[in-house]
Amino acid sequence: RILQEKSDAGDSVEDDFELSTVCHRPEGLDKLQEQTKFNKKELQVLYRGFKNECPSGVVNEESFKTIYSTFFPQGDSGAYAHFLFEAFDTNKNGSVSFEDFVFGLSIILRGTINDRLNWAFNLYDLNKDGCITKEEMMDIMKSIYDMMGKYTYPCMQDEAPREHVESFFQVNIKFLFVKPNTLERALEQGTQTANCSRGTERHLSPFPCPFSPF
Repeated sequence: RILQEKSDAGDSVEDDFELSTVCHRPEGLDKLQEQTKFNKKELQVLYRGFKNECPSGVVNEESFKTIYSTFFPQGDSGAYAHFLFEAFDTNKNGSVSFEDFVFGLSIILRGTINDRLNWAFNLYDLNKDGCITKEEMMDIMKSIYDMMGKYTYPCMQDEAPREHVESFFQVNIKFLFVKPNTLERALEQGTQTANCSRGTERHLSPFPCPFSPF
């Protein structure tokens, strides 16, 4: 146990030192632990993965696309990685820092239903006008099917993205043309609405993110 405590202490000192030497210095792990739903050990693991891929402490879109493509070598993940990068780049400065990544991942993995729906809503709301149109969802769904590639089982048909969008709109139409705060109020209406929202959440949830072991 003593050895483990020493190892953990060594890891913490090493990580804090590394945090101070990269080009972009993120928040300290203790502060990130307060601001996210990850514990310090998990943040250490995430930071090491992020640092290995992005030694400068930030990642631009092209690098993000390259990293993401390793998760889906049989398909073209470029378009979906672009949409995902836009969602993580909350400051709209063309780069994603470790903080940006951890804040988004914390919501995706451990946020409330409302938090996850709002994050996914922002991902699908491409022009950020507060509503999701069929065209926007079609762009996202097509990028997902392109990312999965032609070698999936069962084999995906060319019309599958459009059929998926049409089916989704028929079932979840009342959730699509609303702003996130309206969506939150809808979730408070009762169990039936909440159950429907969980179905919406499963449809809107993004695929696994780079650097994350979870």
